[in-house]
Amino acid sequence: MSTRTASRPIGATLTDTELDMPIIDMAVPMPGFPAHRQFVLVRLNDEGLLYAFTSIDDPELRFLVAPPEPFFPDYAPEIENEVFAALNTQDPDRLLVMVVITAGVNETTANLLAPIIVDRDSRRAMQVVLTGSNLPVRAVMRRAF
Repeated sequence: MSTRTASRPIGATLTDTELDMPIIDMAVPMPGFPAHRQFVLVRLNDEGLLYAFTSIDDPELRFLVAPPEPFFPDYAPEIENEVFAALNTQDPDRLLVMVVITAGVNETTANLLAPIIVDRDSRRAMQVVLTGSNLPVRAVMRRAF
């Protein structure tokens, strides 16, 4: 069984302009980065469209991420029950969905197949590969407004 989630803005609950930013704990390490378990979200623009998902242990390790709704308004990934269990939550309304971005010279793409899911309350997160979906790893980003 799985639950379809709707994208929601990141907002001020997980980011802060002060130096003391809330820490996000990875329930499961990101693929290829097993030693990096704690991250912070650093806002990169005033509109709140781009963030750096930055490792606490190695600030040079950061992923460009964004909330999907300004770019992919219909994006609503189905999250499996195992993800809810790993994040220790049951409420899909408390989940934050972020897509990992690859910025290029001619185009910028988002990985819609493997979003980062964060529980806003516990600040536990994991990158989820959406099995059984045909979502692209490199979806061209265009603002929907």
